[in-house]
Amino acid sequence: MFDLKNKVMIVTGGSRGIGASICRSAAEQGAKVLVNYVSNSESAASVVKNIERNGGDAIAVQADVTDMSSVQEMINQALESWSKIDILVNNAAIWKESHIDMMSDAIADETMSINFNGTLNCIRAVIPTMIKQQSGSIINISSTAAQRGEAFHSHYAASKGAVTSLTKSLASELGPKGIRVNCVCPGWTYSDMTAEVFRGGNDSIIAETIPLRRIGKAEDSAAAVVFLASDEASYITGISLNVNGGSVLTG
Repeated sequence: MFDLKNKVMIVTGGSRGIGASICRSAAEQGAKVLVNYVSNSESAASVVKNIERNGGDAIAVQADVTDMSSVQEMINQALESWSKIDILVNNAAIWKESHIDMMSDAIADETMSINFNGTLNCIRAVIPTMIKQQSGSIINISSTAAQRGEAFHSHYAASKGAVTSLTKSLASELGPKGIRVNCVCPGWTYSDMTAEVFRGGNDSIIAETIPLRRIGKAEDSAAAVVFLASDEASYITGISLNVNGGSVLTG
């Protein structure tokens, strides 16, 4: 696997699903991991305990990515613990169904606030440190929904489309400063976020529409993040790496 020894990684939304898998996978490769959560302290503590049980180094930090002061405090805690930040993974997001003719201001604003503004806040907060270091890797978790659209989740697809565009823009802006910016775009993936959709055998029906004929695992996306975070990907920036079994064939 890829070597992240002595790298410091922050993972937003790291207490569950894909985020938790990223935390565990990165720690297995030697990274020191800040597991961010907004409300589920027990799940975050469980991820930290799992990492420590396997000889890794991790801390759980509560922070609301929509609140810049909260994000800045999270960055400060990472620096106090390890004196540097090598990798930021922007994973925190929500996915709520809403028909466009019934969509409230509240759900539209919440989705954009967490999925896009939260990503932007974390990047803005960590950039001074990475510029000072003249190195860093930022990995934004987008979605195949950003590429093909998604009925009844137009607000989600739009928020993730904004994340993808942000990634490309910042890859160009920050490359000369030694900072790489990339996207991972998961397709259908087993997680607590999609559990309701997959009930009653719907996962088997959906799997039949995917060329590789299976639903993704959180570990699939985590492996892509670990690769992009590693020095083996040192000449890769500005890409959207699809992890979707071929369900959307674009890059």
